[in-house]
Amino acid sequence: MREAGRQTVTRGATGGGYPPAAELATVSLALVVVGGVFMAASFPTPPPLALPIALVAVSAALLGSAILLLVRWRGFAWAAFSLVVRWALVAYVISAGMIEFSFVRNHASGWPLLVVTLMLVLFAVDVPVIIAVTVARYQSSHPA
Repeated sequence: MREAGRQTVTRGATGGGYPPAAELATVSLALVVVGGVFMAASFPTPPPLALPIALVAVSAALLGSAILLLVRWRGFAWAAFSLVVRWALVAYVISAGMIEFSFVRNHASGWPLLVVTLMLVLFAVDVPVIIAVTVARYQSSHPA
């Protein structure tokens, strides 16, 4: 342990060696945002779907990799992670639902709506994972 100002920082809680789960989820989120902007720019006409589908696939693979890294991380503060991710999921599922409603209200349907829905699901999971991993990274896995 070392002193950092008035706070004591435990090397195990913040030291190196943690997997890049938050970084992978952030890249996943960036891909979803790019795909979402691409899709929204094309509406109300049917957008080309090759790029958005590719972005959804890569984004889902990155998010899955981030979650797999978390599961394999020994000493991860699961209690802090689950507390934060639950409340963040509530907020982002509501946000994603409101965005989905705007597309449905504007008569999006078929494959474009399915791709947008998948992007919104990834968005609603990416952000809470990023927030929760960032919080849990700095928590002890053992309650004091």
